[in-house]
Amino acid sequence: MVKDFLPQVLSPSTRRLADGVPSAPPGTIFALADAGGYAVPLRKFTLHFGRGRDDVHVPIGVNDPSVSRLHGVLSCDGSEWWIRNTGRLPIEIPGAPMLLSGHEALISPGYTPMLIASRRRPSHLLEIHVVGSGPTDSSEDPHVETRPPDVYDLSLVERMVVTALAQRYLRQEPHPQPVSWRQVADDLNRLPDGRTWTPKSAEHKVGGVRERLASGRDPIPGILREEVGEPVGNVLNHNLIQALLRTATLIPEDLALLGDEI
Repeated sequence: MVKDFLPQVLSPSTRRLADGVPSAPPGTIFALADAGGYAVPLRKFTLHFGRGRDDVHVPIGVNDPSVSRLHGVLSCDGSEWWIRNTGRLPIEIPGAPMLLSGHEALISPGYTPMLIASRRRPSHLLEIHVVGSGPTDSSEDPHVETRPPDVYDLSLVERMVVTALAQRYLRQEPHPQPVSWRQVADDLNRLPDGRTWTPKSAEHKVGGVRERLASGRDPIPGILREEVGEPVGNVLNHNLIQALLRTATLIPEDLALLGDEI
C-alpha cells in the first residue's frame, strides 16, 4: 500500500482535513492551507510551507508579508513527523506551548490545526493530519457518520455555572477571559429557576468541577492551584474553559441556559 501511495499535491478545493482524509498508509501526513497542500507517506522527507508559493509544498499566507517565505518545515526521519518553525512569527498549536522561531515539536497521529497569527490580518490555518495505525484514522467515505467527541460529564447545574463563567468565550469575544464571580452570580440569579447564587457559591461549584475533572480517565491538566505558579489569577478557570471548548463539552448553544437567543 505504501508503494501505491505517492507524494501528491492537494488542490485548494480539497475538503478540510478536520472532516477526514482519504485512505492512506499509517504515518502518511496530509498538510493543507487555503492555497493548497501536500500529502506524503511515511518516509524520509522534508515538506516546506510558507508564503513563497513557488518554493514550498504548502503555500500559506501568500498575500501576507508578515508570514515568512519559508515559515516552517515538516520533516520525517522514516518513523515520525516533526514540525520546525523557521519563520519569524510563532506557530500556535492547541494544547501545546507556542512554537517559537527555531523550535520544533513532534506531531502526534490524528488531526492537528496550527495557526500563524498575523498582527493586522486574520490568522492563517495550517491543517495537519497524520494517519495513525487504527482503522478509524482515515476514511475515503465522506458520508460516514461523524464520530462524536469525547466530552466531559457535567450536570445541568454545573453546565449553567460554567457557561456563565465562559460566556465571553462562547460569544467569541476577542481576547476572552472568565467573567467575575459577581457577574456569574448576577446572571444566574436572573434565571427563573428559583435558585439563589452568591459569588462564593458559584466559585465553589466550579471548584468542584475542576477537582473532579483534574483526575479520572482523561484528566485536564493545569486546573488545580498546586499545578500552576503564583499569581494564579484566571489561569485555572481559563484552562478549564479551554479544555471544555476543545472537546465540545461546552458549545455556543449552551448560552441558551442563560436566556440568550441562539
